Amino acid sequence: MKQNPSIPSKIRAAHLDREALVYVRQSTMAQVRFNQESTQRQYALQERALSLGWPEEHIRVIDGDLGISGSGRSKRPGFAQLVTSVSLGEVGAVFGLEISRLARSSADLMKLLELCSLFDTLVIDEDGIYDMSDFNDRLLIGLKGTMGEAELHFLHARMIGGKENAASRGELRFPLPVGYVYDPDGRTSMDPDEEVQHALSTLFRVFRTSGSAYGVVRYFAENSILFPKRAYGGAWDGKITWGTLTHSRVLSVIHNPAYTGAYVYGRYRDNKTVNADGHFEHHPVRLPDKEEWRVFIPGHHQAYISWDDFEANQKQLCSNQTNTELCGPAREGAALLPGLLICGRCGRRMTVRYTGNGGIRPLYECVGRWEHGNKATCSSVPAVPLDQAISDKILSIMKPSELEISLKVMHSINDADRMSDKQWLLAVERAQYEADRAERQFMLTDPENRLVVRSLEANWEQKLKDLEKVKQDYAAYCSKKAWVPSKEEEKDILDLARRIPDIWNAPSSTPVEKKRIIRVLIEDITVLSEKRCSDFSIGIRFRSGRVEHLPLKKPLPCADRRRHTDDTITIIRDLASSMDDYEIADRLNRDALTTPEGKNFTYAGVRWIRYKHAISGPYQRNRQGISVAEAASLLGISTEKIYYGISAGKIPAKKQHPGWPWEVLIDDTNLESIKALYT
Repeated sequence: MKQNPSIPSKIRAAHLDREALVYVRQSTMAQVRFNQESTQRQYALQERALSLGWPEEHIRVIDGDLGISGSGRSKRPGFAQLVTSVSLGEVGAVFGLEISRLARSSADLMKLLELCSLFDTLVIDEDGIYDMSDFNDRLLIGLKGTMGEAELHFLHARMIGGKENAASRGELRFPLPVGYVYDPDGRTSMDPDEEVQHALSTLFRVFRTSGSAYGVVRYFAENSILFPKRAYGGAWDGKITWGTLTHSRVLSVIHNPAYTGAYVYGRYRDNKTVNADGHFEHHPVRLPDKEEWRVFIPGHHQAYISWDDFEANQKQLCSNQTNTELCGPAREGAALLPGLLICGRCGRRMTVRYTGNGGIRPLYECVGRWEHGNKATCSSVPAVPLDQAISDKILSIMKPSELEISLKVMHSINDADRMSDKQWLLAVERAQYEADRAERQFMLTDPENRLVVRSLEANWEQKLKDLEKVKQDYAAYCSKKAWVPSKEEEKDILDLARRIPDIWNAPSSTPVEKKRIIRVLIEDITVLSEKRCSDFSIGIRFRSGRVEHLPLKKPLPCADRRRHTDDTITIIRDLASSMDDYEIADRLNRDALTTPEGKNFTYAGVRWIRYKHAISGPYQRNRQGISVAEAASLLGISTEKIYYGISAGKIPAKKQHPGWPWEVLIDDTNLESIKALYT
């Protein structure tokens, strides 16, 4: 086939017989939307492919990477499709507006150029045609690729430098968290909406009270309180919406140092990993230490909480984690000390295990030796004596300050009610304001403009419905609101405070409440216990720094607790010489003696004790004949025939008492005559 003289010599028939791929890419969706001229120029490369001799059916456009950066940090499905087609030998030429459109990463570009050289594929841009089998072309296009990557580096460095310079002065603007807005002068200030401010203040106060993010979520849900959220982008850009508070929202607010009034930049670090396909994956990691932040300017704007409160909140969240060697939050369960106990042998935290039917017997144990390969626990102690000892110690500590504690609890209840009431009243006020504004807009409209009137009328009706719903929700909340004591009732509460031990031991006091009180006073408890030893000791370290040592005893095993004492056995042995089991039980009960379980003695119980300890009773002492089994063996017949002979009067027998065994009266004088009856 004769070469067309208008076609450059680098383009051969073998190239024209294969596809011409036009690769189209823009780095961001903003460029796709607002920089359409560049996109049109890239699509126009189809006409150049036609002019260079490729038929229209052999020209294919790959535009799957619009809005994706070519720096190598993102997965580009369009580029992957391009590389696949080249490696299959299906491509005669790759068209790109410039080399930087193909890739701004030398690694990606060199991989593509190596495949183009191997499969005789041309690379064509606005400046020329490059044959990858030609050294000069490869050198030139390699330089262009390096310059494109360097250009990206310089642009990025200038942009980051400018941002960091503005951030160092606290002037770099970025989306503010809910509760803050930019004033007309560009300064950060609190949201003027009082309802938004109060919602955030309530969140921080409830977190200090409950000690957990889930506690905050539960409080807002139980009181039907909504939480604000600022929309970013779209038709609702910058507006406040109200919705249900979630756990992730609570964590984002508590972790954000902006609520302390500080200006922070560089709080996150980008960690890169390589996946199985060889692509980079980016994982933003929050830096907890302020020393690692690029910019930290305290006192930059008004604060919702102090920096000390912020650090205390971070410490509380850290201690709430259950997969660390920390105390952890107060959770459900009968045991009062999980997370506080430390093994005195290995220093690990001790865990609680609920044993018995239904977990009625909690046990504290250390599993450190299990984790180190030894098939035994370091130490274990029953929870009941340890919990009781700590409860007694807590009550003794709280006794001098019981009045102060009662007052704090009372004030906490009243403060919580006032916070909820104020939040609800603000919500009602906001709904009333929106309804009044809709009414004013409707009244000011020209009645003849029916299109506007109908729209404003529908809006007014909707605002009235919203107002009525808020009032109904507030009425339902008030019906479930906690009771607020009067002055006289406050005096009664203060009188009841003197009975803290009774309140502590009351069935209505839940283990979670007791655990929270214990964690306020005690830092940790070290347990030193040896296996097969009834004595163990604990060391209590209080929050104040005081340390106290307590010796304790493990409870006896269940079988030992139910075992009768030696004194009881001696008394029964003495009484059995002259009394039967009924008389012994009656005598023991009259003497106010009880079993180890605190119950009265019975005939069956005394009989079992005599059998267990081989104590002979009246039956053995007064026995005159032989048993039915012995008589059956002696006569060589079955026991049924013995019983029949007794009932028929053929075999002499008697009972010492009704219900006692038969005593068969067989001796040398009547043995032969009785045998004769059954032969």
